[in-house]
Amino acid sequence: MNDVLSPVPAATTRLPLRPPGKVVAITSGKGGVGKTFVAANVAAALARRGHKVLVLDADLGLANLDVVLNLYPKITLHDVFTGKATLEEAILPAPGGFSVVLAGSGMVEYSRLTPDVRQEFLRVVNSLVPHYDVVLLDTGAGISDVVLFAVSLASEVLMVATPEPTSLTDAYATIKVLAGQQQRRTVRVVVNQTQSGAGQAITKQLQHVLDRFVNPGSEHPIRLLHLGDIPGDPGVRDAVMRRQLLLQTSPTSPAARAVSVLAGKLEQALMAKNT
Repeated sequence: MNDVLSPVPAATTRLPLRPPGKVVAITSGKGGVGKTFVAANVAAALARRGHKVLVLDADLGLANLDVVLNLYPKITLHDVFTGKATLEEAILPAPGGFSVVLAGSGMVEYSRLTPDVRQEFLRVVNSLVPHYDVVLLDTGAGISDVVLFAVSLASEVLMVATPEPTSLTDAYATIKVLAGQQQRRTVRVVVNQTQSGAGQAITKQLQHVLDRFVNPGSEHPIRLLHLGDIPGDPGVRDAVMRRQLLLQTSPTSPAARAVSVLAGKLEQALMAKNT
């Protein structure tokens, strides 16, 4: 893999880049809503469609992508950031036909966005982007400076929420910050653990609140685009407990089929950006 990545000139690391249709941030207002599950399984679904996909674990302090994929990395982003290893050495093949770069868990030094962390994270993303069709950033939850910076690097934002009031409240708060600080104009929404296709109505409710409290007077109001629902499915818990991809353990289950539909819609959105 020595020739997979080429050095990025220093000038390209000064400002965040948003290559159209290349980088997707998968985020959430609160933890425990299935964000990493969505990231891993959407990556597998995109890989099945013939795309070269990489998932970067951007939850620098509380990473768990390795747990979901049952991987035991010897080299993490921490090693890359500190110069102990190259980025090429940190790229691992994942089940499902995509690649990953994993972050270490419990690293207190990454709970804040220091200038060094910012620069190294930006350098890593800019180095990866030219070599993949899609780069998915599995961010942390909430509105910390580390999470917001990771999201700022993406051309598309996918917000994962559940029907629970706390999840929706935190999703609204996060979207509000993205609209104000990053001037985001669209956010795609996935509602996980739904029943009877209620996600569309939930997205409309969130949009109504945004229209009432965030959009008035704005020249560029933020719009939510409902990407789809993932129904409650016992196969999901089984896959998570077995540390395997749902698309591999139960490929015909309702949730797996829903993830495949989500990947197809995301693919269309990304292709539209590149035309």
